Amino acid sequence: MKFSLSSGALLDYSEAIEFYAEQSPELGQAFINAVENSIYRIREFPDRWGILEGDVRRCQVKKFPYSVLYSFKDDEQEPSVVIIAVMHGRREEGYWKSRIGLG
Repeated sequence: MKFSLSSGALLDYSEAIEFYAEQSPELGQAFINAVENSIYRIREFPDRWGILEGDVRRCQVKKFPYSVLYSFKDDEQEPSVVIIAVMHGRREEGYWKSRIGLG
């Protein structure tokens, strides 16, 4: 299944990688692996996770206080997933809504 990261999600992800990599390179790599694993699981079973709001779903990243927020189109010809945010659990709720016209 095709997927893409919004520019906001890419920024979230990059900042989090930088934060963990500053702690230790191994921790930075562990974070990357955990997020990539979440994206893999989303791509395999996009309707597995519950709806957060509208058509946005949330998949918890294992071992880190982050979630991957995404939406997907179940188009028979070309289903796709759009990652909207890589959100820290303590970040302001709903900051991502302006990225998709909800806020």
